[in-house]
Amino acid sequence: MARPPRSLGIVAFSFFAALLLAACAGSEPGGVESGTGGTSPTGAGGTTGTGGSETTGTGGTTGTGGSTGTGGGAAGRGGVSGTGGGVVGTGGGAGKGGVNGAGGTTGAGGVAGTGGLAGRGGITGTGGNGGTTGGGSAGQGGANGGSTGSAGTSGTCSVGTVPSGGTSHCSSNQSGMVGDQQWTIWSSGGGGCLITYGSSAAFSATWSNSGDFLARVGLNLGSNKTYDQFGTFGVDFAETKSGTGGGYSSIGVYGWSVSPLVEFYVTEDSYNGQSSSGTKKGTFTIDGEGTYNVYERMQNNQPSIQGNASFPQFISVRTTARTCGHISLTKHFDAWKSFGMTLGKMEEAKVLVEAGGGSGKIDFPTASVTAQ
Repeated sequence: MARPPRSLGIVAFSFFAALLLAACAGSEPGGVESGTGGTSPTGAGGTTGTGGSETTGTGGTTGTGGSTGTGGGAAGRGGVSGTGGGVVGTGGGAGKGGVNGAGGTTGAGGVAGTGGLAGRGGITGTGGNGGTTGGGSAGQGGANGGSTGSAGTSGTCSVGTVPSGGTSHCSSNQSGMVGDQQWTIWSSGGGGCLITYGSSAAFSATWSNSGDFLARVGLNLGSNKTYDQFGTFGVDFAETKSGTGGGYSSIGVYGWSVSPLVEFYVTEDSYNGQSSSGTKKGTFTIDGEGTYNVYERMQNNQPSIQGNASFPQFISVRTTARTCGHISLTKHFDAWKSFGMTLGKMEEAKVLVEAGGGSGKIDFPTASVTAQ
């Protein structure tokens, strides 16, 4: 192909250069104005951004009002207006935590003070009901009610007094009825008396150098059923004592079973301290009543309800003495069974005082055995 003449290329180049210079000269003022315009909107945008930050700050201040909501759940609603503040408003949502103030109704947990009733002496434990009306702080009162219930466990209760009058039974190896309960007196020598009070579930006993002396009131069970065939055995007792019990003594529950022949005791109190001889089989606790050590002791050729015989004694001894309360007798029988000590068919279960000599007196304003 033939090249164009060089002079023609120079002319074309000059023409395009002239056009480019003309265009640049015309646009320069417009570019400056446009640059200024760009700065102005950007500055206004910055101002607006500052305003947005200020609005958020105001919303945040409202949100701190929500913190007052911790005084009560309702004030937490003030925190909701903090939602205008965005993130701080969310903090206002912590006002919902104020609802935990309603947790003061956990003072109703003070009702657990009624658990003191299990102590049978913890009647003041019903004061724990105050926990349901006073809010959280009154719930503290409920806790005090609960501790009163535990005092019932330690044996603090109202004993009362026996009725006036009474009938004395002073011949050894004698029995009779008082209401639906049977009374029995037995001694191996010397003098002693059991006193009954009409049909009341109460009795007294006195002795003076009587050798082995037993006075008891409760149920004659007939020797034809095991304890679990009777339902649940329960005992209520209250006593005041004076004098001495000789070389050994027991105050609590007493009875016999046959097939096999077993003599049993639940010792709640004594004149000689809470101890026993024999083989210790274990320890168990009944809620609201106490902790007991369990012993088994053999008797060889000793008096029994079947004449002189050899037999074991099953014995529960409360670790701390008490003078009144409720005894869940079936739970003792169950505990003995778990230690390999099995009763036979039940002959009797009675509230007892036994003294191995000495001279003393005891009153039982309450002495009742039930099987339900």
